[in-house]
Amino acid sequence: MNALSVSDLSISFSGARQSFTAVRSVSFDIASGETFGLIGQSGCGKTTVLRAIAGLNTSWQGAISVFGAPLQAGKKIAGSLRDNIQMVFQDPYSSLHPRHSIMRILGEPLSLRGTKDIDAQVQTALDQVGLPAAAGRRYPHQLSGGQRQRVAIARALLLRPKLLLLDEPTSALDVSVQAGILNLLNDLKELHAMTFVLVSHDPGVVAHMCDRAAIMEKGSIKQILDRDGLSSMR
Repeated sequence: MNALSVSDLSISFSGARQSFTAVRSVSFDIASGETFGLIGQSGCGKTTVLRAIAGLNTSWQGAISVFGAPLQAGKKIAGSLRDNIQMVFQDPYSSLHPRHSIMRILGEPLSLRGTKDIDAQVQTALDQVGLPAAAGRRYPHQLSGGQRQRVAIARALLLRPKLLLLDEPTSALDVSVQAGILNLLNDLKELHAMTFVLVSHDPGVVAHMCDRAAIMEKGSIKQILDRDGLSSMR
């Protein structure tokens, strides 16, 4: 069974005078445990595809199935499937509450689910992403960009997702920090047996991380590259 199947996915946005089709008949399958990339220039539709898979945009046509469970267009993702699909955004600062401590930010999703031993689980998550326990007492503005991205990764991992969606996870970071985050993601993927979908405009990042990748242009997939094809992009 595939971790993710996307078939004939199309997404349009309606404006005041006309509609715009951002994604046109996109199809691909991802095996369980695979890291699959979506690569292309800004505006090519790759993040729009990711947001549909995450359930952040429900206005789509076609078919999306996650671990054999079909998503329903027009409906939010619910139940255990919601926990199994998590997303790490390009700008972690905008997704972290500025007035909440890191401990509260990370503990809140667990609290909503009635989880016990929340503090212990948060401490474990911080440790797994290479942050000291003291980081839990800090606020987002007191952390560096790389540290905030590690917090965002920790928050996604706390719900033990099977599918992690990564939207340009290192594009806002210095080159010296990027390698550490990418290596961390690879280590955590192996530790938790996850499947990744990585969106990037950087061929080097995709070649480093992915088993296969789809090249997108103007809302469509133009080519799917295997490992050998990705190696030639370096």
